[in-house]
Amino acid sequence: MSIASSIAAVLPLPGWAYVPGETADTEPDHQALWQAKALLPSQFFGFVPARHPALRYGVALNDAGYFWEAQEVLEAVWAAAPQGGRERILLRACIQVANANLKLRIRKPHATARLWGEALAAIKGLLSRRSSAGRDGFVERFPVAHLATLLEARLAQATLSKTDWIAIGSIGKI
Repeated sequence: MSIASSIAAVLPLPGWAYVPGETADTEPDHQALWQAKALLPSQFFGFVPARHPALRYGVALNDAGYFWEAQEVLEAVWAAAPQGGRERILLRACIQVANANLKLRIRKPHATARLWGEALAAIKGLLSRRSSAGRDGFVERFPVAHLATLLEARLAQATLSKTDWIAIGSIGKI
């Protein structure tokens, strides 16, 4: 998934990818992330729109290798998502995937596998819940089953390398 040109004009990528422990001499580019978070309402009602710019930006950050930043933006979207809603489950799984990708980058494969396993469990629970047809929400537009299949494949690998990270937006169009 790429950032649409209208979103990219408003939400540029951060100046650098923050990696705890590796970029200790620099702080995260909070200014870039604040711009995305400022677009969020205090609360979404009913569902999180699949085309919301902050959501799309968070996914695009992950896919561009800005895993820490993706987690920060997706957590802000999660906080605004309806309580008990299906979007909160999917967003939490996406946050765990971004966090696992970060752990993989800093060579912590066991933490990566644990987080991917938690994301997979959440997605399996989500798949067992009834969907709300006719909405343009994140859950309805996102190929949840495909993400579950991808997570299962990664977890079945005997070893993980830094290149095994998961690009959330490449799974399907949202």
